[in-house]
Amino acid sequence: MTGDDSLQVIMDRHCKRAFLDNAVPHGLLADVLRAAGHAPSNRNTQLWQVTVVTGRSLEALVRRLREAFDRGEPVSPDYRNRPPALDPAAERRARSAGTGVLRAKGVAVADDLARRAHLRDNLGFYGAPVALVCHLPANAVPGTFLELGCFLQNMMLGLVARGLGSCPQFSVARYADILRKELGIPEDRLIACTVSAGYPDEAAPVNRFVPPRARLEEYTQWHT
Repeated sequence: MTGDDSLQVIMDRHCKRAFLDNAVPHGLLADVLRAAGHAPSNRNTQLWQVTVVTGRSLEALVRRLREAFDRGEPVSPDYRNRPPALDPAAERRARSAGTGVLRAKGVAVADDLARRAHLRDNLGFYGAPVALVCHLPANAVPGTFLELGCFLQNMMLGLVARGLGSCPQFSVARYADILRKELGIPEDRLIACTVSAGYPDEAAPVNRFVPPRARLEEYTQWHT
């Protein structure tokens, strides 16, 4: 792969929210995760872990998550995934991305029932055949999350390079207690996020929605 090809893989990555039911070979996933493990970490500690869920285990997990959602069970996230207030530019991007996904799925912003169905769809991993639950030690610090971010990006780019798509989700991680119980993840692990993965359904309009990115000059300062 040339340098230009590598940059194209990076730019081709965006969240996919509709998947084919084609199974993903175990070996392919193993190759991607093995490569992702080359992410940098402080003193090579590599504190990240991934629980891969497929088949009947995934079906059972989806049922439990949706039961909790339907009954209105309280969520139990292990951490806050965004600051309490965003600067105006970031807030505009967040709102635009949220409404863009809804419109791509044919959901009116004012339609509360349809929006609720969209939230419920999150808990089904958008029909993906693979769910990856990423977790850290319970005493994780900001630097630990930084390292996991490097691992996650490696993983998601590796999936793109192998013809797959993904969507990282905090929405599912909010049910951290359920994930730990259903998957046997120890209590001393912090649930950071889940990732839906599989072969994307490119015919689905939602998969053609790509939110615009901030311009280079908005996030880069040069000192020469």
